[in-house]
Formats: sequence, C-alpha cells, structure tokens
Amino acid sequence: MNRRACAPSSDDLTFFFDPWHAPLAEAARTLAMEDWPEEQEDAHAVAKRLAEAGLLRACVPASVGGLPARDPDAIDVRAVCLVREALGWGSGLLDTVFAMQGLGSYPIVLAGTVAQQEEYLPAVLRGESLAAFAITEPEAGTDVSSLSTVARRDGESWVLDGEKTFISNAGLAGHYVVFANADPSKGRRGITAFLVRPSDPGFVFKGSIPMMADHPIGTIAFEACRLSDDRRLGAVGDGFRIAMSTLDAFRSTVGAASLGMARRALDESLDRVTKRRQFGKAIAEFQTVQGYLADMATELDAARLLVFRAAWAKDQGAPRVTLEASMGKMFATEAAQRVIDRAVQLHGGMGVVRGVAVERLYREIRALRIYEGTTEIQRLVIAGQLLPRGGA
Repeated sequence: MNRRACAPSSDDLTFFFDPWHAPLAEAARTLAMEDWPEEQEDAHAVAKRLAEAGLLRACVPASVGGLPARDPDAIDVRAVCLVREALGWGSGLLDTVFAMQGLGSYPIVLAGTVAQQEEYLPAVLRGESLAAFAITEPEAGTDVSSLSTVARRDGESWVLDGEKTFISNAGLAGHYVVFANADPSKGRRGITAFLVRPSDPGFVFKGSIPMMADHPIGTIAFEACRLSDDRRLGAVGDGFRIAMSTLDAFRSTVGAASLGMARRALDESLDRVTKRRQFGKAIAEFQTVQGYLADMATELDAARLLVFRAAWAKDQGAPRVTLEASMGKMFATEAAQRVIDRAVQLHGGMGVVRGVAVERLYREIRALRIYEGTTEIQRLVIAGQLLPRGGA
C-alpha cells in the first residue's frame, strides 16, 4: 500500500510551522507506520514506546526537553496536533495514550506547585506513569458546573465523595486530576482540582467500560477518600478555570487526531479502488468513485486548515481560541466521519470485515464527535462567539 498519506501536515502546510516541528512530526510518523494490530500491547507499554520516540515531550510542557517554548506554562499546540495527526493514522490506542499524558499533566503545569510538578511530571514524561483527567460523571458531562463529586474540608485534610465515569486510563493511571466541588452553593465557583493516587484510602476502581473501539476507559469512585492539603491543585474554586484552560488548549488536537484517521481512510481507499476490478476495469475508473475520492480529499484538506489555524493562533499567544478551536474540532471530526464512511462504502463487503483498517476506523472515529465537547455544544459555542453579548 502507498502510505504517502501518513505524511505530517508540516510537509505541505509549512506556513503554519517552525523548522523544529518537522523532525517531531517525522518521529511520530515513523512510530505510527509500524504494524499496530487492534489487539495491542497494554497502555503502559504504549506510553513507554511514545517516550522512547521522544514524543511525550510535546505534551508535557514543564519538561519540553530542549524544544522551544514561549514560556514554561505553555504547550506548543501545533506540536501536539502534528503528533496526534500521525498517531491517529496508525492506532487509536497510540493516540489516546499520548493525548491522556497531556490532558492528565497539563493541569499540574498550569496550577501545580514546584513540588507537585517535580513529583508527578517526570514519570509521565518518561512513560513510567499513566495520567488521567477525571471530570465526567454519570449526570455531569457537558455541563461541568453540575458535577456532584464533593470535597469536604476536615482539619488539614480533604475528604472526597462521588463517582467519575468514562475516564480514560481508569484502573491504570498513576495519578488522576480530579475535579470536585468544595462549595456546592457556589456552583462552578466552588469546583476545585485535586491530585489523587490509586493507593489513596477511599479510592475505588469500579470497573472498565466496554467500548466500540478497544480503549482503557472505566469508572472510579471516591468513598470518603482522604487527601492532605498538598494534593489540592491550585486555589479552592479554581478548578473550573483549570479544566476549561486545559480543554481550550487540547480541543483542537482532537480535530488533529481525526485528521489522521481520515487521512488513513483516504489512503486505504486509494489503494483499494486501484486494485479492485469490476466489469473489466479498476473501480477507480468509475466516475462515481472518483467523485467520492474528490470529496474525501477536499473535506480533509479543509479540516486540516481549520485545525492548524486554531493551533497556530494559540501558539502565537492568543489568550483564548474558543471560536477557532470549536470550529476546528467540530468540522474535522464531522468531516472525518464522512470520509471514513465513504471509505467503508468504497471497500464494499470488505469494509465491514473485522480487522480491515477502515472497519476499525469506523468504530474509532465515532467517539471523537462526543468527547471534549460534542458537536452540538461546539455549534452553541461558535454561535455564542458570533452573536452579541446576551444572544439574539
């Protein structure tokens, strides 16, 4: 198969990038193009591979390992996007583990003390410890302000009670960034972030959740989980800001992962239609097939421009990229779903055979339209940015 489509966006969208982005993207491509079967080695082994390839330095900004950075509290979003685009091409698990090392460490960079950063970040960077970001609850997903996990002050300690679900790396993580409300009467102004380890008394791993695509996701609970005050991340009431700042930085990278998946689907389709023969000729010669390919390539390129525009704006120091990131995330994930659906159609019966690349992609892409803000929420966010204050 011609694997040219795994080429990183730094190859042709050079106006978005700095010279040092190219070798990072190439390292990600090299790893992604290895043979990654769906039934892969566990997430810990994947994290070690990512570290050995030097990729985790792109998403653990407190230890960028010599990469240029604007300041010690900033990740380079273009770098994270380039890596996720390449990893998404090769393996959904590869991308998930990489992304979670960033999501579960960035709050520590934003709000952690020096002691907290020194305790937690080096092991994440080396791939020795998996990170987790625990905010979603059974009755609080998109509406973060309604979360019901509470943190009660008890002398010099905190006691957490509640449940989190759909948590990536649940049962595997070495630490969880947990968001709980220290003052429910204040709504989101009471949300506070904490660092929780699985060895803490009262921490409970309730089990894994079987998913369409095979990723480590599950439910955790806190049953009078007692933490010392040095486990608090940032000030009391800063949790909502920490969570939103983290998601603001990483939202466009979800779109980048979907670019990699769509890119793989197009690549597989080009290979399929040039080899598959019907009615005495390759199906690539049929006008309808060519129309599909044209639509797929055009949507992919349009999505790439939106995603990397958002990443570029963030890296240039824009305080917020709410509009750009929401547009990029929404359009890229929806476009990728369409591209992959067409790829399955072009494969015919083989497109729904377990183990064929496009069948795996069909299952993997679906979640990206939901997590870190559903498509429907992105539309509301975009409209909110366009309308005058107070709405229509």
